[in-house]
Amino acid sequence: MTMHKKTTIIVVFFLISTFAVDAQCAMCRAVLESEQDGTAAKGINDGIAYLMLFPYLLVGGVAYLIYRMRKRAKEEISDEL
Repeated sequence: MTMHKKTTIIVVFFLISTFAVDAQCAMCRAVLESEQDGTAAKGINDGIAYLMLFPYLLVGGVAYLIYRMRKRAKEEISDEL
């Protein structure tokens, strides 16, 4: 199995395997649990999860750019031989 195929399988696995998470800190949860309907708590939890997404996207983007640069460099070296 090639490295590219293994990487693709791992990425697809992580994209498919999702689960619900609660991203509230203990203090936020204590304040928001005093509400009866819990809509504010759900909104804050969704906002926190949304904000957590961007660092992962940035790191993934930088990792992809590094991968692409290294792949091009390797191809240029192999073309010269």
